[in-house]
Amino acid sequence: MPNRISISSAIDARFEVYEWRNALAILRGVHPEEWEDIVAVTSSFELRHMQIAAKGRGNKSEMAGILDGGLYKRRWVEKAFDTKIVVDGVEHPSPTHSVDCFKNGVALEVEWNNKDPFYDRDLNNFRLLYELRVIDVGVIITRSTALRKWLHANHAKFGKKPSTFGQATTHDEKLMPKIKGGGSGGCPVLVFSIKPEAYIDDQAGA
Repeated sequence: MPNRISISSAIDARFEVYEWRNALAILRGVHPEEWEDIVAVTSSFELRHMQIAAKGRGNKSEMAGILDGGLYKRRWVEKAFDTKIVVDGVEHPSPTHSVDCFKNGVALEVEWNNKDPFYDRDLNNFRLLYELRVIDVGVIITRSTALRKWLHANHAKFGKKPSTFGQATTHDEKLMPKIKGGGSGGCPVLVFSIKPEAYIDDQAGA
């Protein structure tokens, strides 16, 4: 199981943090600028009522957009990679999925409320990009299982159906076995799981 770790009081109040294969040491030692960006975004993160209740923008939820946006302001980009395998001079396309946020060898995915097989896609992407020496570490920001259960129990206050926050959606109880089972190969992975304590009721008159 990935190791649960403590980062800072601000982050610990909002997230459960787990690392796999010394991901934190690599971020701090090899990618200090990218780590500073991640710390800034997660330290100031707030899980606001209006963001949860909002409809998604295309295929991206309001919540994921908030997290991505904080990194985009710090020169992270959504990135697709043109990868291929060449055998005896013959090229065979081997495309990877685009990464939500990428900067200088660090890939970060936000999984707010997708179906849990999206974790397989993310981890496989990390594995391929790590083996190709494109990234040194992968980061996933997702929900804790405690938050998933809390959202499911309180779905009505957000104007959502119970199935919106069902057991088969993305939360760390689904993610951790996939990491432990080798889904990311040799790629180090750092996970930020949003806790219910990050919630702020910003409704008018609240």
